[in-house]
Amino acid sequence: MSRIGKIPVSLPDGVTASLSGQTLEVKGPKATKSFTATDDVTLTIDDGKITITPRGKSKRARQQWGMTRTVVANVVHGTNATFKKELEIRGVGYRAQLQGTTLKLNLGLSHDVDFQVPEGVTVTVPKPTEITVEGTDKQLVGQVAANIRDWRPPEPYKGKGIRYKDEYVFQKEGKKK
Repeated sequence: MSRIGKIPVSLPDGVTASLSGQTLEVKGPKATKSFTATDDVTLTIDDGKITITPRGKSKRARQQWGMTRTVVANVVHGTNATFKKELEIRGVGYRAQLQGTTLKLNLGLSHDVDFQVPEGVTVTVPKPTEITVEGTDKQLVGQVAANIRDWRPPEPYKGKGIRYKDEYVFQKEGKKK
């Protein structure tokens, strides 16, 4: 039994959902999103709750059960509120600035990095050493934040690089003389 899959997804006020076949369409104040589930699960809507049940007892059906429930919960949350990832830049001379839809990063490389912000995501730079990624699609927000972090992940000796705001980087000692 999937512990996550058993819990129904409740619809908050102002959010409506409609089902046609395996496609779920959710409308809310922030966005309208749709999700198509696999044939291994059954979706039902009743009393403002979306319930997901597996079709059969196969391993794939049980795998899809919990995953589908989590994706449906993220779609419902994304139509009502936004997802947010905060990045922190550490290092002497490392900084970021936003120019239109291009994020310019100075990361100690021989050139500046120009990162094009994709559609559906909002990137803000409150300080030159902080980057905030927001959007209604959880997967896209996480992917954009990971792509920005990949330009200079935090290194273990001085801790320089781009890290998530709540990320802990284990510091190594270095060579002894």
